[in-house]
Amino acid sequence: MLTIRKSEERGHANHGWLDSYHTFSFANYYDPQHMAFRSLRVINQDVIAGGKGFGTHPHRDMEIITYMLDGALEHKDSMGNGSIIHVGDVQRMSAGTGITHSEFNHSATETAHLLQIWILPNQQNVTPSYEQISFSRQEKLNQLKLIASPDGRDRSVTIHQDANVYASILEDGAEVTHRLNPNRYAWIQVARGNVLVGDRLLSAGDAISSDQAGDLKITSQGNAEILVFDLA
Repeated sequence: MLTIRKSEERGHANHGWLDSYHTFSFANYYDPQHMAFRSLRVINQDVIAGGKGFGTHPHRDMEIITYMLDGALEHKDSMGNGSIIHVGDVQRMSAGTGITHSEFNHSATETAHLLQIWILPNQQNVTPSYEQISFSRQEKLNQLKLIASPDGRDRSVTIHQDANVYASILEDGAEVTHRLNPNRYAWIQVARGNVLVGDRLLSAGDAISSDQAGDLKITSQGNAEILVFDLA
């Protein structure tokens, strides 16, 4: 069964410095029908004003992935990591027993646009860890590139969950296919542009989920960027 989650149905909070859309219940947005999808707990689409960001705050027992769409994000954490996350970078934090971190727009004038993704771990109280890997546009162009997995294969970041996350940048008319095996679940998030999933048209911010084994054919209608989650 295919189920569409429309962009305009998401939770929305505009704090001036932060314009955020919540695919699942988050902060002051609560919808019991949209708490999570399998282990996928959060997909927040954040636009952060120049020079602004999130001050130091804690996390624990969560796999946190940052996927940059535009701009750059400056990161510092209690593990001693300090980095700049650029377009093409995928950052992964395993919060485990507990971390604190801050995230600020690296530019004083340009906005930063990103997807922040939380995945529930299959292990509690792991030692916190950090990873950041850059993927070129060519690696994702008109193909599904694995960016996160439980075993770190194919140079993906490693997460504590039976979940595989793929990214693709699609040119007009390009088509990719994801094979969903039995007892697996798919969530496709459109980051930019328009795509057809089968005969269903999705636009930026929309998502579609599937619980049926088989091929999921994704065709771009113009230029587009997507994330595909394959979940236990």
